[in-house]
Amino acid sequence: RSFDAFWSCAVPDSTPGGEPGTTGRYSNRVAAQERRKLNAAHSHLWSGFGLFGLIGWSVAAPTALGGLLGLWIDRKHPGAHSWTLPLLVAGLTVGCATAWHWVAREQQAIHEEDEK
Repeated sequence: RSFDAFWSCAVPDSTPGGEPGTTGRYSNRVAAQERRKLNAAHSHLWSGFGLFGLIGWSVAAPTALGGLLGLWIDRKHPGAHSWTLPLLVAGLTVGCATAWHWVAREQQAIHEEDEK
């Protein structure tokens, strides 16, 4: 509320072009945008921690599964070449692609929210 009171007296009641018949629209737009940003910052803080954990697990889980699968194949079917390292790298690649997808989707959602 104090922020709205600040803007109502600190910003002239006209658009940046100086049109006198548009009282309050500019200050109301700025105040609404600032409220959205403050609300988004508060809500995105916790979702950011959640996303950080999600990204970590989305990389770690496929990497570990690839490594474990490689070890299992190597023990069941020993051969000249090891499967552990290639499957570990494949799991890491899948995990990084998944993390990239999640980050891009969250960034798009934040961008769309800011446009509204």
